[in-house]
Amino acid sequence: MPPHGPPNVPPNVIARTAALLRAVGAAEPEGGSTTELARATMLARPTAHRLLSSLADEGFLDRDAASGRWTLGPEMYLLGSAAAGRYDITDQARRVVHTLAAVSGESAFLSARRGDETVCLLREDGRFPLRSHVLYEGIRFPLGVASAGMVILAHLPDREIVDYLQRTDLQPEWGPEHSPEALTRRIDATRQTGYAVNPALLVEGSWGIGAAVFDRTGKPAWALSLTGVETRFRPERHHELGTLLLEQAHILTGLLRRER
Repeated sequence: MPPHGPPNVPPNVIARTAALLRAVGAAEPEGGSTTELARATMLARPTAHRLLSSLADEGFLDRDAASGRWTLGPEMYLLGSAAAGRYDITDQARRVVHTLAAVSGESAFLSARRGDETVCLLREDGRFPLRSHVLYEGIRFPLGVASAGMVILAHLPDREIVDYLQRTDLQPEWGPEHSPEALTRRIDATRQTGYAVNPALLVEGSWGIGAAVFDRTGKPAWALSLTGVETRFRPERHHELGTLLLEQAHILTGLLRRER
């Protein structure tokens, strides 16, 4: 066998398979149809179905016989459990997320950086009855999108930010407020305050504020965020919520550096 894989396998089959697994994960818990997952990964439907079926044969996916929707399978759980010791910080973060929700009354989240994306890992709703539903566990956004992705991007070294903005075009999917020029302005504003504000750029009336959590090397690896309706995120409250996030992010950063 050649060192880089079996013969006659397209070189991008791994990337296609990984994209489908991420799309199924983002569709949890309801799962996704073949058509929806093909569209999300920009694959032809027959190609998507073939790969999905192969993943199901190996136990990485399940398919509901009645609805035809695909969900993550038992092998994903087993692999995730094996890797949790190195990558899962939810146990350490749960109390911090609870504090954010309890003190602010808003929905609180923990997100992790994965390459050029953020993935939401934890959510806890506060006592305020009107909530934003933009974020949920498993959803992914590119860096620079939503408050978690913006605050992580803003805390990267300048050369990494320049490289990312040169090779990434967020405007077609996320709108003109995600142009390189607009992102640069928001990066500057985030660096001045330490926290990022998402002024309803994803869903009208839904605001968010985020603060970065750093790993032992000082890299922004996670983010804490609060989201809610616009009336609860007036400018006069930004400093209050931002300060709360920065305090809890500092606590979580210190806890992770001691334990990892």
